[in-house]
Amino acid sequence: MTTLLLVRHGHTDVAGKRLTGWQRGVHMNARGRREAERLVERLEGVPIDAIWTSPLERCRETAAPLARDRGLSPIVHRELIEVDYGDWTGRSIAQLRRTRLWRSVMHAPSTVRFPGGESMLEVQARMVDAAMNLVEAHPGGIVMAVSHADPIRLLVTHLAGTHADHLQRLAIDTASISVVTLGEGIPRVQKVNDTGDLSALRPRPKPRSRKVGG
Repeated sequence: MTTLLLVRHGHTDVAGKRLTGWQRGVHMNARGRREAERLVERLEGVPIDAIWTSPLERCRETAAPLARDRGLSPIVHRELIEVDYGDWTGRSIAQLRRTRLWRSVMHAPSTVRFPGGESMLEVQARMVDAAMNLVEAHPGGIVMAVSHADPIRLLVTHLAGTHADHLQRLAIDTASISVVTLGEGIPRVQKVNDTGDLSALRPRPKPRSRKVGG
């Protein structure tokens, strides 16, 4: 089984305020940079075979500190990119909350296609494909994948065997890590939205064998 560490990018000035989607030029702020640096400490002792990332700047910036620490070159994978919000890109969430479509986004996201953009189910399908690509590339390994809140939630709901309409029940904070294992057999969701200690992911030391006799 391959372990995927699904990391949401660090904080930005527009997080929770505006839908940026595929918009370029959105960078982490000072808080986000601290969150990205803290990933190095949180993942200390956890073996990482590879780091994959969405092509957007905020994700690549999140991956950079750990990549430097581990001597890894992040692999850009387009299927990890944010939802294409189409005509909603750049609009404020406060404004969008007043629309009828927003109510569907909250209560029946599986029915939603963003005007000029993707449907939620299309995003879920490409995230499942991305996860299987990572498993194929790193069988039995531990892989960090830096993506975005809604894509991560859609993947986790799929692996947990719940409906896509339940995605709003999951909180995915900036720089949080959700841990899943998949490959041969039944997928397992080990952690969701973890922002603290990850020492449980470190390999356990092998017990010393006792010598019998003198």
